[in-house]
Amino acid sequence: MQDLLTAYKPKLSGHTELRVQRNMNRNVSLVAGNIVGNSFTEQQGVSARVYDGGYWGFASGADYNERNIDSVLAAAVRNAKFLTSRLGAEKPAINILPSGKFSTKVTRDNDVTQKTLIDFAREIDAYIVAKYPKLASRVVSTRSDATEKYLVTSDGADVYSLMPRSATVIQLSAETDDGAVVEIYDYLAGDAGFFSEVCTDPKLLFGKIDALYELIMRKREGVYADAGVRDVILDSKLAGILAHEAIGHTTEADLVLGGSVAGPNLGKPVASEIVTLVDFANTALGLDCPQPIFVDDEGTVARDATIIENGVLRGFMHNRETAQRFGHEPTGNARAYLFSDEPLVRMRNTAILPGTDKLADMIASVDDGYYLTHTGNGQADLTSEFMFGVNMGYEIKNGKIGRAIRDTTISGVAFDLLKTVTMLSDEMTWESGGMCGKKQPIAVGMGGPSVKCRVNIGGR
Repeated sequence: MQDLLTAYKPKLSGHTELRVQRNMNRNVSLVAGNIVGNSFTEQQGVSARVYDGGYWGFASGADYNERNIDSVLAAAVRNAKFLTSRLGAEKPAINILPSGKFSTKVTRDNDVTQKTLIDFAREIDAYIVAKYPKLASRVVSTRSDATEKYLVTSDGADVYSLMPRSATVIQLSAETDDGAVVEIYDYLAGDAGFFSEVCTDPKLLFGKIDALYELIMRKREGVYADAGVRDVILDSKLAGILAHEAIGHTTEADLVLGGSVAGPNLGKPVASEIVTLVDFANTALGLDCPQPIFVDDEGTVARDATIIENGVLRGFMHNRETAQRFGHEPTGNARAYLFSDEPLVRMRNTAILPGTDKLADMIASVDDGYYLTHTGNGQADLTSEFMFGVNMGYEIKNGKIGRAIRDTTISGVAFDLLKTVTMLSDEMTWESGGMCGKKQPIAVGMGGPSVKCRVNIGGR
């Protein structure tokens, strides 16, 4: 990649971005011991984006050679000029910014074969069926993906990155005495790194499988939640999806321009004073983030974007163009998934910061409510109205954990929910196994502490 593009760096003029990229994805899924998914995909190519006369021209092609790069660059210029000729007056030129120079520390490809993923999954499945034969069903999934890209721009960016992720996901199902089926799933291993680095030995996951089995057995005896607005404690998994889905998307600057609720609330209180929410670029609280971005896909040096500070909405996530329109500093949030995708304003590692409370004290403070620990899915809109599935949780009665509850939902308006926050735990965790799907998928991190608040919870 670098050899191919180095010769083009002195030839780039105006405002031009030239990117070569390769995406690799491996997936294996076993259901009741049978292979139902076994795939490997690789997509690679080159793209160019040119800003000319106030509009972006974009083009891409699926070959790594000089002829294709020349063709893609010429097509991007034509596309920009065509839009200018049809859409009228020029917009301001894109500001020239300090450009990023970065090269990932990963210098070798530790990718594994499909057989490695299959053998890993089969050993886990054999352990589950031997120890817990009365389960209604079981699903074991192993996956590995990696994104490799090299970007050069006319204003000096020179960025190489190789970002691998790997995961092992388990889903267990059990039948209740009344004939219903309850399920639970979790990422038992999911982190940045190649599969050979993250999922080193199936036996290291056996203890986590035992813990997941205990959860499904408690859920098997669970009850339905009492519907209504209740005091709840959201575990960090739910705090993370709240930060990402219900708040994060409303503060991506392109969606703010599209009319999100965040626009008219900039500078106003939108949460309890103890709430601070940040989209971190690459490190948080002294540790590496799950998806570290040092330079974005426009060549901008990435920096943290403080969204909410002590309850006040302070800022948005930007690419170069939205930052210029708002009169803000770019945050380096422009990201593209495939070589054929244009960079969009996307989150990186979005989290509510921890507080000073102990989780045990938070539980003890609830007389009649719920402790919600696992989420299955979630969605939100640009008003910050949300609905999240909850597939594991417990009653809290008189300050003590009670019975498990069956699947339910929580819903509301995120900016209203955040105003009810009264306690935040002093520890936080990250989730990074999934993908965010805003027009194109992208790997993200989301996290937070446990959160005490009031929310509407569903019942039977």
